[in-house]
Amino acid sequence: MAEWVYGRNAVYETLRARRRRVHALLVAQGMEETPRLQEILQTCRQQGVHIRHVDRQRLSAISEGHQGVALHVDAYPYVALGEIIDYAQGSGRSAFILLLDALQDPQNFGTLLRTAEAVGVHGVVLPPRHAAQVTPAVVKASSGASEYLRIARANLHQAMMQLKQAGVWIIGLENHPLAREMNVGDLQRPLALVVGSEGVGLRPLIRQTCDHLWKLPMKGTISSYNAAVAGSIALFLTMQAREKAIDGYRDS
Repeated sequence: MAEWVYGRNAVYETLRARRRRVHALLVAQGMEETPRLQEILQTCRQQGVHIRHVDRQRLSAISEGHQGVALHVDAYPYVALGEIIDYAQGSGRSAFILLLDALQDPQNFGTLLRTAEAVGVHGVVLPPRHAAQVTPAVVKASSGASEYLRIARANLHQAMMQLKQAGVWIIGLENHPLAREMNVGDLQRPLALVVGSEGVGLRPLIRQTCDHLWKLPMKGTISSYNAAVAGSIALFLTMQAREKAIDGYRDS
């Protein structure tokens, strides 16, 4: 099934990633050729993508957030969980995987995907139902980062058990009475972080299946972080701890 990816960064990164079959590019008539638009047009010409200049109303019918461009592409190419595990094991680095438990908001989802790609996760796992999927809105919210990630859809409990069998430590991120503050010293091992949904947090079975629960330290008055913020902080701290461990090994 084909769909329209829209927004300049999302369109450009989809073209660059070359993971989807591209059918055509729509560009708003009279649009100023900014450096990003020039890159999009040049990439389309290099890849032989048909370019059509259309009225802005045609693009607005796709989405009001089009920013003057829309790319007609095949549906998002999800992968199997086994591919993520194999990629992590062959990467030469400890597994670093993000699991999302029924996250609903496309903006939060896109933010987490953007952070996940930036910090070098090996893959992302999400439920196939009752959760945000990789829609064009999510691609735009991630600034196209979704196009470079290996993302699997699977029963989350079963996926967690499969990851455990592969030697991956499962950490649930939640402001819960049983949670302890993140221990930087534990972040170098093969690790999967589980982020719960907005407001509800982790579902009971998912929480029980985690090896440990972690929470982020807080100094202010607000009782908890937004799901995307909490997940992004935890992902960054994990990357930072791993980089310091590698630098320490090199210096020893």
